[in-house]
Amino acid sequence: MRLNEWINQKLSPSISTRLEPENQDSIKTQQSIKLSVITQFFPPDYAATGQLIEELVKQLGQQGIDIEVFTSQPGYAFNSPNAPAVEQAGRIRIQRSRTAQLWPGRIRGKAVNGVLYTLRAALHLFKNCRRRNILLLTTAPPFLPVIGYLMYVLFRLPYICILYDLYPDIAIALGVISKDHWITRVWQAINRQVWLKAKGIVVLSPGMKQQVTAICPQIADKISVIHSWSDPEVIVPIAKQENWFAWKYDLVKKFTVLYSGNMGRCHDIETILEAAKQLQDEPVQFVFIGSGAKRDDAILQVKQFGLKNFLFLPYQDKQVLPYSLTACDLSLVSVDASTENLVVPSKIYSALASGRPVAVICSQYSYLKQLITEAQCGSTFDNGDSYSLAQFIRLLIYDQQLGQRMGRAGRQYLRSHFTPRIISQQYLEVLQQAILADEVRTMSPSRTK
Repeated sequence: MRLNEWINQKLSPSISTRLEPENQDSIKTQQSIKLSVITQFFPPDYAATGQLIEELVKQLGQQGIDIEVFTSQPGYAFNSPNAPAVEQAGRIRIQRSRTAQLWPGRIRGKAVNGVLYTLRAALHLFKNCRRRNILLLTTAPPFLPVIGYLMYVLFRLPYICILYDLYPDIAIALGVISKDHWITRVWQAINRQVWLKAKGIVVLSPGMKQQVTAICPQIADKISVIHSWSDPEVIVPIAKQENWFAWKYDLVKKFTVLYSGNMGRCHDIETILEAAKQLQDEPVQFVFIGSGAKRDDAILQVKQFGLKNFLFLPYQDKQVLPYSLTACDLSLVSVDASTENLVVPSKIYSALASGRPVAVICSQYSYLKQLITEAQCGSTFDNGDSYSLAQFIRLLIYDQQLGQRMGRAGRQYLRSHFTPRIISQQYLEVLQQAILADEVRTMSPSRTK
């Protein structure tokens, strides 16, 4: 009965944001936007945040927006330790900091790199802030939005923050720092000031909005929930028999369960390993692609358990993703219960694009449960419920048509809700509102106290 209940869950209200039709005023505002995007990661880095920002600025540039991206030299690239200092692609100008990426695989190295990049970005904006009329800043690194606050205080340059992750909340949830520590209190106080002065705040899920609103209720009306996305024209379903990646790693005749992406502290890898133990004598191949803090521990546990149904591969080049993501029969996504509402796994969107069913490990309060239910593209499992995950995999092994229906439904759901074009329109609306709000402030300075 439990398997049937997974399949027959009732549809929940839509979680997607609907677009308003454009009018002449919005088009005029759109053409006046001179956007500066500040983010540490950008291709050829393969960090997910950088790839998403690249697709976003391409879409906005195609709509007539003048864009400058200030980023860093690559630290997570395959064959590109250095990238051009300046690039121009249509209306998009990309400028890279001279700061090199030092020890990117270590936590301290990442912190040092983040500080160096932030200082470079601040200097860049001090020199060039008059060339732009709005900033878009990510939380990569987490303290980067502070620059937006400084630019607004000093030069009245409006800014929008994209909150990919919520810090110090994640550090607290992972036990890195106490919620009563003085660093925590200072960090939270800075966050509140940054958010209060921002013209817009973008979060990636309804749960993240609730979390931010609980910290700073005054900004509820300026928070926009805008999901990440994947391009269904790039990630296209490919039959395993026709997929060179599946042939290369001997996956064609095996039921393949794929986890592709970061294996970090915010991801539940343990439930997957326990399910693999239960399936070790069955025709199932688990493939883990990527890296992260939990990868080495996962490899060690696989050896200790004596599991023969596991394959670990490094991150794949962007050109390989259309093949690696479709060389499976089931995609896995996981979020640790302790970091619910603090992070959003972008891998869910590429999994939907691949046309494969999706199994998501998350808490019962996660927005991912509602997404999977509404899309009818797979099932969700509570953290630690490895038995139910294993049972679901068994179901798909013996009912391949069910998996195919779920895969088609997930891809159709993505095409209706989470394509680059749809999401970029939502970002454009936020930018337009910020520009209009700043024009009102300029005309009526007495209202901006």
